[in-house]
Amino acid sequence: MDAEELKLAVAKLHKLDSRGPTKAFCDLSILDSLIIKGLRVVEGEKGLFVSMPREEGKDGKWYNTVIPLKREVKDEIEKLVLEAYGG
Repeated sequence: MDAEELKLAVAKLHKLDSRGPTKAFCDLSILDSLIIKGLRVVEGEKGLFVSMPREEGKDGKWYNTVIPLKREVKDEIEKLVLEAYGG
């Protein structure tokens, strides 16, 4: 299944007014059946990028809780979210 078949869509996007690196939070809809909450639009050294949802482990490190297995799906998610953000 490729990115187009997944019917990816931004379900919700909340822009932040803070000066920190996180610029927005996003919820992503898949197949009109599943919502992934907690994607972030982040300002990095090379510009805006999309960070997957993550949680802090007992060791103090952060771990992604959602991992796209295909590069094309990751690229499509980033494209959709950044378009919705306006960047």
